[in-house]
Amino acid sequence: MSKTRSTTPQPDGLARPPAPQRQAGWAALVTGAQVVRSLALAGGVALHAVNVYIATTILPSVVAEIGGLDYYAWNTTLFVVASILGSALAAGLLRRAGPRGAYAAAAAIFALGTLACALAPAMAAMLAGRAVQGLGGGLLFALSYAMIRLVFAEALWPRAMALVSGMWGVATLVGPAVGGIFAELDAWRFAFWSLLPVTAAFAALAWAVLPRGGARDGAQPGLPLLQLVLLTGAVLIVSAASVVEGAAWNLASLLLALGLVLLLARVEAMARHRLLPRGAFSRGGPLGMLYLMLALLAATVTSSEIFVPLFLQVLHGQTPLAAGYLAALMAAGWTLGSVASAGAEGRASARVIRVAPVVSCAGMLALAFLLSRGSGGGPGDLAVIGLGLAAVGFGVGLAWPHLLTRILQAAPAGEGDLASASLTTVQLFATAVGAALAGMVANLAGLTEPGGPAGAANAALWLFAVFASGPAVAGIAAAHQALTAREPSQR
Repeated sequence: MSKTRSTTPQPDGLARPPAPQRQAGWAALVTGAQVVRSLALAGGVALHAVNVYIATTILPSVVAEIGGLDYYAWNTTLFVVASILGSALAAGLLRRAGPRGAYAAAAAIFALGTLACALAPAMAAMLAGRAVQGLGGGLLFALSYAMIRLVFAEALWPRAMALVSGMWGVATLVGPAVGGIFAELDAWRFAFWSLLPVTAAFAALAWAVLPRGGARDGAQPGLPLLQLVLLTGAVLIVSAASVVEGAAWNLASLLLALGLVLLLARVEAMARHRLLPRGAFSRGGPLGMLYLMLALLAATVTSSEIFVPLFLQVLHGQTPLAAGYLAALMAAGWTLGSVASAGAEGRASARVIRVAPVVSCAGMLALAFLLSRGSGGGPGDLAVIGLGLAAVGFGVGLAWPHLLTRILQAAPAGEGDLASASLTTVQLFATAVGAALAGMVANLAGLTEPGGPAGAANAALWLFAVFASGPAVAGIAAAHQALTAREPSQR
């Protein structure tokens, strides 16, 4: 296995090793001894992702039985915050327990939280279970990416990244179906129970095929406690502000959250125990640009898919089931884009990273027009909306495996484990903030006041138009990085 290496400026402007290796094909990843390792790592993300969609689907039934409507949103908020903590702890767990032990511990924590949710007699117990679930899920999520470095040759990283991230597309199809079936049967607790044997099976598989120990990258032990407090604080502030009426409060909350992120960057620069690799907050540096693009694209998808089912039902006359599966086209596009682009290498992968945000931006702008105008739900309108949804996900998927791989390659020597865990930390942070900002924009645009079809139409227009800026800025960042790399004397 190749160790993480320093990079040199490239003509195409995106960091990669000095001597690019020729990538192996998909057969090397999904045949022979590698296939069981691939299943084990993909299974960690699949468990986390399927649980996300199951919980979202059954939550109305949960509230109907045990109460706690006032804390409905906190089921997601606590889960995501705990997932961020789990992802940040993954590097330390991996160093101490090795791949086999780390995966088993993460699966055990996830199972414990799932059991608590299945037995919850009241909302307080459910929230505690969701927090433990999120901690275990964040560990599983981050470890799946981190272990790619340990169990696969570097030539397989892009395809392994595509396979692992593609599990979200699978989960979008499986999770709502499982949750919907148990919700229809008025047996939501069995949705959580059904996850336990699956968790045990994947943990057993990981224990059997993953190595006991792994390469230690020399990253210092220790918990970046202050950085985690600042990061989760920013998420909680934006999440709380998203349900508070008033533009002034929203703006003040955003400024406060931004201040915490800036303080986080200052703390990281001086900290002994780091949350992200050195250079992650460097303006104009390769690693900083890659993290920026990663966060912007992740937030784009999250902000979009949250409200798509609602807009399809209110403005386009779709049933909840039909709206849910139309919204799944975005995740399907992500998976398809990841698989389609994973084989690109060298300059081709750099071009993919630059073209991908353009595709997503075009899809977002198209949806701003198509979803907001409403229709009678005709097949022609829905087909075009479906193409727009797929385009948003497809653009993100095109860039995703290459962004993740290049972050690992661009990480400073000795910080490979930290870089691996940071992939999930940054993605989850962007997801949480993107979801909260989407709620803020939709509410300010009239989703709740005046509400109804008119409010939904205005909210759809503004939501997709505003968040089209995410991929637009990501594209500018990629182009800027190329410009500065071609002209190193001007940096």
